Parts: sequence; structure tokens; C-alpha cells
Amino acid sequence: MANFPDDIDLNDFWDDGVYARNNITDEPPSDALIAELETELGYRFPASYVAFMKRHNGGTPRKTCFPSEEPTSWAEDHAAITSFLSIGRDKTYSLGGNLGSRFMIEEWGYPDLGIYICDCPSAGHDMIALDYRACGPEGEPQVVHIDQEGDYHITFLAKDFESFVRGLVDEEAFDTSEDDFQQDLLSVTRGEFSAALAPLVANFPPFPRIGEAIRAVALQLTQEKRYFALHADPLSYLLYDVQFWLHQQHQRVDKRQDYLDAYPAMIAFGGRGFSTGGYAPGFVEDWFKARFKARDLVESKDGIVLSEEHKAKMIEQLQAVLG
Repeated sequence: MANFPDDIDLNDFWDDGVYARNNITDEPPSDALIAELETELGYRFPASYVAFMKRHNGGTPRKTCFPSEEPTSWAEDHAAITSFLSIGRDKTYSLGGNLGSRFMIEEWGYPDLGIYICDCPSAGHDMIALDYRACGPEGEPQVVHIDQEGDYHITFLAKDFESFVRGLVDEEAFDTSEDDFQQDLLSVTRGEFSAALAPLVANFPPFPRIGEAIRAVALQLTQEKRYFALHADPLSYLLYDVQFWLHQQHQRVDKRQDYLDAYPAMIAFGGRGFSTGGYAPGFVEDWFKARFKARDLVESKDGIVLSEEHKAKMIEQLQAVLG
């Protein structure tokens, strides 16, 4: 490692896009500027950090993830960065800039444990810092991740700056999309229905195979999206329809909020079984408004219900999905 940072291929390491060149990357820092900022920030910069930044003073790296031994606010097994702040004053995202290291401490409340050198995708809600607590302001600092949203929880990342730079990996190293897809397939085909949904599908004379149909629609949707979630697409709207139909058959709905309050317990938060694991309320609200405007949802003596025409269309769709 004695060749650091000269053995780092700058073209391979940095993603020198227009935004980075205009807003982050700065001219190589002079010794005088480095000394001024060290005095201003109260810490001596590590030699490896100075040498690295003199070759390329800040910017956005191509490899943006660093493995961690414990979960961070970004992921279960790593932290992610957006850019290295430059050693300078002129750029907004520089150590001495308007949104630099002291700003994060004085305005955002980050602990004064060292120098904040990298921002993260959360736009300020977590940061990467050189941590001088163990070594003192003249020593060799560790590199840590600090999570503002987690009461400024500190996660150790690397023993020194060089180890941090060399340890950065591409985000594809943590790509779990295929495993997640397989888990979602298992959830929609075999997962137990929630405590709110199970009794509704167990006895539903208008469509006895409603449970099978729900799984079939969810499976088709998951195969198309590669994950199980309900948005504003036709299959999602069909599942919104079905959930309303089931709920309304057992519980009168007099106003929109009655259904919006009942909705999360059926599929959105169905526990570890058949569930999307969450939802965006706006999609459900938009579905309700659209159906009401189209007269697919109508007011009746039994409250708000699906129109007979729309129910017939929905049953036809469910039968087609079941084959």
C-alpha cells in the first residue's frame, strides 16, 4: 500500500460528470490552504487524505458503497456515499464551503468528532467522517458513518482513510434483487393471508375462489414488476377493487375514509405472509377517486359499493387470470 494514492487509476475511480465538475471537484489544494483549513476545522489532515485530494480534489466516485459489520440507515450491510467533499472554500460542497464540515456540525447538529469528508444519498441525513476521538486532533483518524436520523448513531467503517478508499465497492456487490424476487414469489403463492384478509376470503359466496384469484393476480403482477407492490397499474387497480369488494361485503362503507382506514391491514401490512410490506396511501386514494368519478363506485342504501357493471367486469378479469 506504500504507493497510495499514485496506484489509484483516476479514470477508473472518479465519475467526472458535468455536475461533479461544476459543483464538487476543485483545483488541487495548496499547502497554504490546507494549513488554513486544518486550523479552522481544528484537526490535522491525514497524509493519505492530503495526497489523495491533491491528485483529484473531490468529486463523485464510481464505487459508492462500503461494507459495514452492522446495519446503517442506508442498508443492512453497508453505507453509501455520493461524493467526496473537496479541500477548499469556494465550492458549496467543500470542507470550508457553505455546506461543508463545520456547517454539518453547527447547523445540522452532527457531533464534533472530526472532519466530515463525504456526503451520502440522503442529502445530509447521514455523513461519512474522519473520527479523531481515539487518536486526538493530530493523530490518524478512523472513518465512520454517522446517521442523523438515528440519533447520530456512529458506525465504524475503516481504520484509516486509505483503507476506506480501497474498500469502496460497486453497488452491484449488494444487489439482492433476485433473492428479493424469489422471496416475493414465495410470499404471493404460499404466504398466509393477514388476520384481516383471511376471514374475508374464507367465506365469500359471490366468488368462492377469491383467495386463489388474489394469489393469481399478485403472482402475475410480481412476475411483471419483479417485486410485489401495488401502484397505479391495471393489476394493482384490480387488487384494490377486490380488497374493497371483500371489505364492503362485511363492513358498511359510508365514506372514503372508512375504507382507507381499513385498507392497510389486508395486504399492505400483512406481516411475514402475503404482504407488500407497506404502501403509498396516495395510490389508494387516487384509485378511489378514479373509480368514484367513473361511477364504478356508487352510493347506495348499503353505503358505497361497486356498481353491478364493474363487479361483472371484475369477475370476468378474475376468471381470466385463473384460467
